[in-house]
Amino acid sequence: MPIKAFSAWSHRRPGSKALPLLALLAASAWALVAAPAHAEPPLKIGISSGLSADAVHQAAKEAKEQGLDVKVIEFTDWITPNAALVNKDIDANYFQHIPFLEDAKKARGYDFVSIGVGTMSKVGLYSKKYKSIADLPNGAKVAIANDPVNGGRGLVLLERVGLIKLREGLDYKATVADIVSNPKNIKITELVAQQLPTALDDVDLGQGYPATLKQYDIDPNSALIFDNVQKRFAIQWVVRAEDAENPRIRKFVSIYQNSPEVKAILKKHFGDMTVPAWDLPQAASANPTN
Repeated sequence: MPIKAFSAWSHRRPGSKALPLLALLAASAWALVAAPAHAEPPLKIGISSGLSADAVHQAAKEAKEQGLDVKVIEFTDWITPNAALVNKDIDANYFQHIPFLEDAKKARGYDFVSIGVGTMSKVGLYSKKYKSIADLPNGAKVAIANDPVNGGRGLVLLERVGLIKLREGLDYKATVADIVSNPKNIKITELVAQQLPTALDDVDLGQGYPATLKQYDIDPNSALIFDNVQKRFAIQWVVRAEDAENPRIRKFVSIYQNSPEVKAILKKHFGDMTVPAWDLPQAASANPTN
């Protein structure tokens, strides 16, 4: 039928309005063909603020060059990124390791999964007042992280240097309540991890993370003791379970992991304190055990 209709118009006498109408119809058809497809909204990635965020921003820049629009959203705590993810305010977050993730899932019922591994960093005990653990006085004030997993990591370090003794078999799951011996009667304060660098002005010893220490002009290498780099504490790319196979998110993770510029930024900021876990054997496992 459309062909017959066009044919009838084309046989009208000269001076008729057939040609202008045909031109209008053709232009309309071309506009429909040429109109761009509806653009997808930017991929929203939630991260912790700090120097490590620079590497994620670099990956977002490279993603843009490859046609993937990414918006990086920085958070100043370790609670909001998961709340934002469950509320669908962001599409993925990148700030937590597997033990932290599993604890959050258990506590809040999150249906989250890891789809890729990121960096892993050493954690240390730092002091602006003393040069060695042996110099700490009786009743020394000590600050550790207040979240269940990272606080436990700090307690393990305190036990390792002989300041406390924990109930056996707990590892990073230990809490202050699990201290069974405290020969120097140290006073432990639990703080939001982001507050630990500034707390070093007020305490005798404090737990510290390279990503936050350097922001406060504290040398990450100056710890009195470090824990070992452990794959189980590698930061993960975390999404809602329904987005586990989302190709846009997976493409961005791949861009981050394969970018020489990302690695260069991490090396510049942290040296050997932070390691790209994806380059290590079996680091791709979402649930590393050591």
